[in-house]
Amino acid sequence: MLPQEIIRKKRDGFPLSDSDIQYYIEGIANGSVSESHIAAFCMAVIFKGMSVEETFFLTDQMVKSGDQLNWNDLNGPVVDKHSTGGVGDKVSLMLAPIVAACGIYNPMISGRGLGHTGGTLDKLESIPGYNTTPDNSLFHSVVKNVGCAIIGQTTNLAPADKVIYGVRDVTATVESIPLITASILSKKIAAGLDGLVMDIKMGNGAFAESLDFAKDLGNSIIQVAKQLGMETSALITDMNQPLGDSIGNALEIKEVIDYLKCEKQESRLNEVVLALAAEMQVAAGLVDSTELGHQKAKTVLESGKVAETFEKMVSELGGPKNLLDHKNLYLKPCPIVKPIPSPASGFISQIDTRTVGLAVVELGGGRKKASDVIDHSVGLTDVLGLGEKVEAGQALAYVHAQNEDQVNLAIQTIQNSYTITEGKLETRDVILEYLN
Repeated sequence: MLPQEIIRKKRDGFPLSDSDIQYYIEGIANGSVSESHIAAFCMAVIFKGMSVEETFFLTDQMVKSGDQLNWNDLNGPVVDKHSTGGVGDKVSLMLAPIVAACGIYNPMISGRGLGHTGGTLDKLESIPGYNTTPDNSLFHSVVKNVGCAIIGQTTNLAPADKVIYGVRDVTATVESIPLITASILSKKIAAGLDGLVMDIKMGNGAFAESLDFAKDLGNSIIQVAKQLGMETSALITDMNQPLGDSIGNALEIKEVIDYLKCEKQESRLNEVVLALAAEMQVAAGLVDSTELGHQKAKTVLESGKVAETFEKMVSELGGPKNLLDHKNLYLKPCPIVKPIPSPASGFISQIDTRTVGLAVVELGGGRKKASDVIDHSVGLTDVLGLGEKVEAGQALAYVHAQNEDQVNLAIQTIQNSYTITEGKLETRDVILEYLN
């Protein structure tokens, strides 16, 4: 069998057999399938698509390309959540300790920032000492002792996905529903989960810019996951504005701490977190309805148990034991913090969310290339959202930067990203649809 014949078959619109896909994935490991083959294959999939059966075979073979974790010694359900990424999305950091406090074991394998979207691992690495790459033994131990652990993808967990994704990222082949489905699910199945809840972001700050694309992606993931024996549901959530009050790694950790201590909880962010926590409890079989799951999540959050769980996870993975009470000691501030004045009075009617995210990348809070070193301290706080009334000169946000050049660029970019009109427009709900 030749790799180019598999590419030709898909290019011409024919379905691939299990043996075709098995050869392709095994060839990535043994070197018979090169990066140019992968690029051509992915482009063929972009144009010709894949059936649910093909996507199932691809996912299954990617799972089998590496290790598969086992949680048989845990006395409880193992459930995770995955987000397709957005601007200001720090939901995982709040959600993992909430569901752990509710009785779920949550081994969360997260990623780094991609393009304009922030990465959970980058946020966690702003905490001194936090180990995002523990060995499997430590990872297992923390999940068992704490109930949750948030880490990065281990070297041999769905390794074929790592190679394929690296090629997709630089060949304009990211936005393929079958390839996204296989990439997400191969890691989640390999992680040994009993259930999964998806948070599919939709809007101008998300990879899914239309509701139809988001629904198609959600339904694809649910269908394939169920064929693989993993109960899965999805929420489609709005990303036409940043989520929460802050954007930037250490700044978002500070917002997470304020949230977990119930000192400040931005309403849209809180709604998404509690909705996902409720869905995860239903998936785990711990409650009979999302209403009961919502109430249980709110109760453990208000009790202080969730904050304790987060701090214990941080300390067991190498971070400080007293982060919650000394966040300003460990999360170093920027030397310059300045307001970004609104250029006009009126109501915020539109936000170019992608550009807002890229503004933080320009500050040094994200990567332009894989080798870039992130400045964890930079970013934006007190970010205003859609529908809010502003006066000319009032702060749209505050920029945290290292120098005045960064400040001036951020001010210009953010001002250009906001549309302010005289009349107040209807704002959409943050949770757009439920899929199961």
